[in-house]
Amino acid sequence: MPHLKVTPFDRTIIAEKVKDSNIMTSVSHAMTTDDILIGVEHAGEEFLLQLKSDEKAYLLKYDKVTRPLKVNILKEALGLVSEELGLEVLSSNIALSSTKMEPSSKYLKKIEDFENITYPKEKVSVEVGFGSGRHLLYQAQKNPDTLFIGLEIHTPSAQQLLKQVELQGLDNIWVVNYDARLFLEMLPSNICTQIFVHFPVPWDKKPQRRVISKSFLAESMRVLHVEGRLELRTDSDKYFWYALETFFSVPKMQLEVRKNEALEVTSKYEARWLRQEKDIYDVYVTCKEESTEKNETIDFNFNDVKYTKGIEERLPKKALVFDGYFVHFERIFKVTDESLLIKCAFGSFDRPEHKYIFLQKESCRYFVSEPVKTGVNLLAHQKLMQQLMLIEG
Repeated sequence: MPHLKVTPFDRTIIAEKVKDSNIMTSVSHAMTTDDILIGVEHAGEEFLLQLKSDEKAYLLKYDKVTRPLKVNILKEALGLVSEELGLEVLSSNIALSSTKMEPSSKYLKKIEDFENITYPKEKVSVEVGFGSGRHLLYQAQKNPDTLFIGLEIHTPSAQQLLKQVELQGLDNIWVVNYDARLFLEMLPSNICTQIFVHFPVPWDKKPQRRVISKSFLAESMRVLHVEGRLELRTDSDKYFWYALETFFSVPKMQLEVRKNEALEVTSKYEARWLRQEKDIYDVYVTCKEESTEKNETIDFNFNDVKYTKGIEERLPKKALVFDGYFVHFERIFKVTDESLLIKCAFGSFDRPEHKYIFLQKESCRYFVSEPVKTGVNLLAHQKLMQQLMLIEG
């Protein structure tokens, strides 16, 4: 991903440059390291850049939590910040390529877009972890009356699919660069025809990171309409048996299993496994009951929370674990004497959120966007509020 290596410089100049900058909005200093966060507004996006110190060179790069999907926005921002600060660049990878097509924003959706969105097609299907996008593109071409929502946390894969959507002139694919386990909770009940989970990462050593789980199954059955189905395809024996155990753990289920069934479209990885004569399993779970609509109101405002003197020293250093969720104040950055940027992880153990909280003298908010509106995130938000409102004495 984009970054610059620059000659070490006097970092105190950043605060002065921010005052008259066309792109930089703030500078924050980590309380336990020499790291710096630089707030940026560029091309309609708000995000952070990280500056890491070293005796030989400083590294200026993107921040994972707040990064925009479009790589060129990051490259432009790094170049502009470097120019305004007068940095001596030792090496970089921020050159803009005029031959590369920028992803079409029309088909790129942010997670917050789904709080109030109109679906342009009567039918909706979801693919979790679309990889190269070959299967998703094939389905979209074959079924023009269906909107296909592709979910992929690997940013380059999301960018490549957006380019193909543009090149092929498709109008029935939306791309979401987000965790599918959280995304499903944003969908209305009974809206989906199919949910594809093809060749998910097995995560044998970290099973808590697997897409398939009891909670994912429950959300899938809620968003699927009657006779809609969840389709798992895997080459992993362990994942296959794990999925069966998960599916059979619920009281009522209609399930079908197939082995080595040929599909109309084959990914390059599947083709490789077939040449190796690996077994491929398909598991189909069909929804048999209509679900009620979600009516939960979720509010992520911090209300009366504000900065109090010494709070940066009083916040717990270790994760706080509760029944089904946790909160963790990971790192604290000082913006001014009376404002902080706090990097947090919170929510469920198998699908945590990562966000910054901007705590000021008169207000508090998530930076740059709120968490996904799920029940477990609301519980975690309430615990975060409690910790931030604790006062000395």
